[in-house]
Amino acid sequence: MQLGVRRTYPPGHVLLRQGAPGESVWVLVDALVKVTAQTQNGSEALLAIRVSGDVVGEMGALDGSPRSATVTTCGRAVVFQVKGAIFIDFIRRHPEAALTLSQMAVERLRWANQRRLDFTGYGTDVCLARVLIDLARRHGARKDDGLDIGVSLTQTELGGMVGAKEVTVQKALRGLSGLGLVQPGHRRVLITDMRGLVKFADLDSRDVPPKPY
Repeated sequence: MQLGVRRTYPPGHVLLRQGAPGESVWVLVDALVKVTAQTQNGSEALLAIRVSGDVVGEMGALDGSPRSATVTTCGRAVVFQVKGAIFIDFIRRHPEAALTLSQMAVERLRWANQRRLDFTGYGTDVCLARVLIDLARRHGARKDDGLDIGVSLTQTELGGMVGAKEVTVQKALRGLSGLGLVQPGHRRVLITDMRGLVKFADLDSRDVPPKPY
């Protein structure tokens, strides 16, 4: 953080834009951002959510390639912008930082691989249930009537995370709601029966690590 410049941005600010040069790395200090990418046919997919403590933009800095995705702030964001060359010099001089970066990349690859396996082996409703559980585990907030997934997402964005159209996501949410597992709302989903949702998602309860929400 001492190598970068502290910046504060409002909601909806684009930190990185797909296709642009990868000139900087961003350290998220107090932020929640969405990582999206646009396909050649113009459709947009939500690839991931990143939160405080994460780093974004490191791939472009490391290999010099254009940005592979767009990163947009979901709320007021406090970040540090570090020039790519300075970032690379830092990880060269600090092996422990390079190891941490590698571990972060491995975790993200595991997550992406699991989503691909889900798409192959399950229908949209199960894939959606698994994504909701994962979002709640990472970002969830306990409410009086359940567990909020903690991220404001449209049904189109949820569809981007499970490779489905908005109408398919709407149908899946209605099905989960009818089973008493979730309560959809405007840009929010409340999990009302986590145990039941885990069972529906064909997960073992041990696959969902406990977290003090």
